Amino acid sequence: MNHLADLVAALPAGRVLTDPDVAGAYARDQTFLPPGTPLCAVVAESRDDVVTTLRWATEHRVPVVPRGAGTGLAGGATAVEGCVMLSMIRMTAVRELSPADEIAVVEPGVITADLDRAARAHGLMYAPDPSSYEISTIGGNLATNAGGLRCVKYGVTRDSVLGLEVVLPDGRVLATGRRTMKGVTGYDLTGLFVGSEGTLGVITAATLRLRRAPETPPATFAAEFPSLRAAGDAVAAIIAAGCRPSLLELMDRNTLKAIDDWKNIGLEPGVRAMLIGQSDDGVPGAAERMAALCEENGATFVAATSSPDEAEELIGVRRLAYQAKERLGTCLVEDVCVPRSALPVMISEIEAAAERHGALISTVAHAGDGNLHPVFIFERGLAEPPPHVWAAADDVFRAALRLGGTLTGEHGVGVLKRRWLDLERGEVSGDVQRGIKNVFDPLGIMNPGKAI
Repeated sequence: MNHLADLVAALPAGRVLTDPDVAGAYARDQTFLPPGTPLCAVVAESRDDVVTTLRWATEHRVPVVPRGAGTGLAGGATAVEGCVMLSMIRMTAVRELSPADEIAVVEPGVITADLDRAARAHGLMYAPDPSSYEISTIGGNLATNAGGLRCVKYGVTRDSVLGLEVVLPDGRVLATGRRTMKGVTGYDLTGLFVGSEGTLGVITAATLRLRRAPETPPATFAAEFPSLRAAGDAVAAIIAAGCRPSLLELMDRNTLKAIDDWKNIGLEPGVRAMLIGQSDDGVPGAAERMAALCEENGATFVAATSSPDEAEELIGVRRLAYQAKERLGTCLVEDVCVPRSALPVMISEIEAAAERHGALISTVAHAGDGNLHPVFIFERGLAEPPPHVWAAADDVFRAALRLGGTLTGEHGVGVLKRRWLDLERGEVSGDVQRGIKNVFDPLGIMNPGKAI
């Protein structure tokens, strides 16, 4: 296209990648979904690069798909035909880190774990920690409102965002929010952009809330159970007792076996589920109290530790879950969320769906906030999940909604969950969301076909 030469000329050398193989490397995320063929990829290094790209895209009516590290699990960062893949991976500046105000101002390409490490040098921490925290970017976390292992206590990404710098589709720069902990001037545009999956504009900087890091290492426990339902009952008991875990993670037998086959963690035959929890409050006996509740709900083995090395080893097992499942086949990774009191019932619904449809489902959960990740594993090489897998997924989604839950707790809708979207949001909500999209993106060029 002749107008592509205008974009190449308008940006610094090397920003626009037009070779089909090179641009294609930016075209997909972690899903099995086949991407469209992008017109090109733009690797932005500054806000001005983003402004120039979006002005050009608006002028020529070219769709734009923003992306970070490509770790998404819902198809939100997959290319649409003829689009510009706008990569933010080189925008890695920590513009400011203020210990006095407990905030950081960062660009979207900053790796999540790197921000946390920078904060800890000042006795602070960045709370959100998705399982991909060592490779995922802040921009991607913002786009999907990512959660993570610590979200049971500290909340999801939105709870740590104070303000944003956003480039709108026409190239205008919008500042939302503030640097203060409180503020109610006008509509909450910051909250609107967090979780919008790149459909309204491109985030080029974020003002993020930092928190005081725990002064002592967290106390950690692990409990083994003879059934997944028993583990779910233990989670419900821990929450009902008023415990304040900073982490509460659940893994089923299929997940544990996949990890054991890969890493030889010494899984015993009778273990059907494992619960890993932490308390970082520094309250003596907090982990032991949660461990005792596990025993009361059928745990066959419980161990508690204050050793950072032992704790890291246990949590490291949890972080291996997704990679271990990928070794077994292609994964359809879902993330339903239900009220915490409904967690045991939702666990039973997932097990029933697997049995009913003959599907292999491997489940982990951010159990403390009712967020479950049932992973549907199917034969590698297939273009998409076979019918029995889709049927099992349909049962799981409908069960979550029936229990008062949601289709997605932290991965976003992307492409994969669009077929169920109207079951949750309803006609009026759909109309309002499409109206909001039209206000910000009247030409419909921002990540078209995703999220809403």
